[in-house]
Amino acid sequence: MSLSPSKPGKVRLRPATLADVPTLQAWDREPHVIACSSDRPDLDVAFDGIDWPEELAERSPVSFYDIAEVDGRAIGVMQVCDPHLEPTHYWGEIEPGLQAMDIWIGPPDALNRGYGTQMMTLAIDRAFADPSVEAIVIDPLNTNTEAHRFYHRLGFHDVGRQLFNDEDDCLVMRLDRAVWEARA
Repeated sequence: MSLSPSKPGKVRLRPATLADVPTLQAWDREPHVIACSSDRPDLDVAFDGIDWPEELAERSPVSFYDIAEVDGRAIGVMQVCDPHLEPTHYWGEIEPGLQAMDIWIGPPDALNRGYGTQMMTLAIDRAFADPSVEAIVIDPLNTNTEAHRFYHRLGFHDVGRQLFNDEDDCLVMRLDRAVWEARA
């Protein structure tokens, strides 16, 4: 099923399940997904060959994945976690009251259609519905200036560069609740 070329559909988020594994594994081989996950052009798969069955089996309030769908077709995925509590300590020492998000669009024909904005808006609204969440943090690669512009349009501001996993040079960005609520 392809997407309508004239008008983008409405995105809905649903919990990722083991049935989504083949789709996620296919998306991880897309050049644009690899490029957003690493500065290494020699990679054949994104996210260090993430073990999707294991990742999806461990859904909890601390860390989970959602699939974005348009008209029943999966078009993207989001990871949401509490960076203070998540067990891998990916974010290092970070204060409580935050949510971290990661987003990517899978099929190339779903890029540049406004779906990322819809996905982030849904996830941000859901995050801030919890009064204990003070801000959202993200970590696009420092070289991914297109992502930086996208997040700036949503109200994120730059916090600073940080090296993750000893090799991923990222720009940490933050969206505070007051900024998000003031945009309306």
